[in-house]
Amino acid sequence: MSEFRLERLNHLIQEKIGASIVEGKIKDPRVGPFLSITRVSVSRDLAYADVYVSSFESEKKLQKGVEGLQSAAGFIQSQLNLSMHIRQTPKLRFHADHSLKEGFEIVKKIEDLNAESDQ
Repeated sequence: MSEFRLERLNHLIQEKIGASIVEGKIKDPRVGPFLSITRVSVSRDLAYADVYVSSFESEKKLQKGVEGLQSAAGFIQSQLNLSMHIRQTPKLRFHADHSLKEGFEIVKKIEDLNAESDQ
């Protein structure tokens, strides 16, 4: 599959899963509205899709949310299959993404250093 089509598929899957979370279609209590899908990476043969999940809440809640999404992976795949009309729906694998939290921590450290140098 071409890179352009693969990238479009990544964004489409990200959008559909994010919408399912926000709309409350996933009934698992571990999956809260504060989870966000940061990126999706579909394999070239469309067999797997790695879905990266982030949250502004605690690390514990993020891990529980990832477990809840992995538990509901079959339901999410069936919803993707119904809405996207593709021949093969990739098997979803959910992972915790810490990049947002790490980014905020780096910005905070830079701001602290700038405040110290101004004094």
